[in-house]
Amino acid sequence: MELIHDIEDMMTRASALGAEGKRVALVPTMGALHDGHLELVREARAHTDITVVSIFVNPTQFGPTEDYDRYPRRLEEDIELLRSLAADGVIVFAPGVEDMYPGGDLERQPIRFTVRELDRWLCGRYREGHFDGVVTVVAKLLNIVRPDVAVFGLKDAQQFVILKRLARDYFFGTRLIGVPTVREDDGLAMSSRNRYLNHEERLQARVLSKAITDAEAAVKRGEQRVLGIVTAMRDTIGQSELAKLQYAEVVSADDLQPLETIESGMEVLVAVAAYFGETRLIDSAFVTAP
Repeated sequence: MELIHDIEDMMTRASALGAEGKRVALVPTMGALHDGHLELVREARAHTDITVVSIFVNPTQFGPTEDYDRYPRRLEEDIELLRSLAADGVIVFAPGVEDMYPGGDLERQPIRFTVRELDRWLCGRYREGHFDGVVTVVAKLLNIVRPDVAVFGLKDAQQFVILKRLARDYFFGTRLIGVPTVREDDGLAMSSRNRYLNHEERLQARVLSKAITDAEAAVKRGEQRVLGIVTAMRDTIGQSELAKLQYAEVVSADDLQPLETIESGMEVLVAVAAYFGETRLIDSAFVTAP
């Protein structure tokens, strides 16, 4: 396993791999790795010769009141976890903030991507500028690593739709692969933020996966009334006295716009977000109507 911090070194290594005819995958992460991340690495290794796992807590995707400063950073533990999965064929790329954002003043970066329309609903509605930061850092990573494929978790469903559009519209030449949400034994979606939850919050957070599972089943049964599905999701999450619901929505999987009616054969995204204490959790599922 290799560890690379310097961007120029990573670009040189990526160029050498291309010259050798090696297929390369990128798995972008913010570290604090768990089994969900390992599933992304497994998927990446199934498609390519070399997998680059980037570990970078990206400041531009955090709002001023969000948890950037306390977001877990544990590079050594992350490396050991990856080594337990695969000793060979994995490169860990862990650049510094000052390297990824030259000049230091993140608010005054002269060139950044701006997301429109696709961020009007779901998480984008409540996290102004979040997806601008996500798209900006992923564009940088794609240019540094030049991967054949990039692998993302579908728990962050809105992110995946937006990044697929980025790769397509800006001709990055990278195929994006989405991996279904990896869950704990009780259904809770795996997340680096789960470690923030106390015992009771952790127990009650299970209402999120239940809301999504029930909504998915309703769509598959042929339920077409979005209001009914959304009301049921809200009611399920309302069963937790600790949950503070932020949103429960059903949107088009293609353009992330809200729907009133689900038509036959339509692919939709059912999604929820809620706070448990100070911890914000999300869950979602793509589902196709019969």
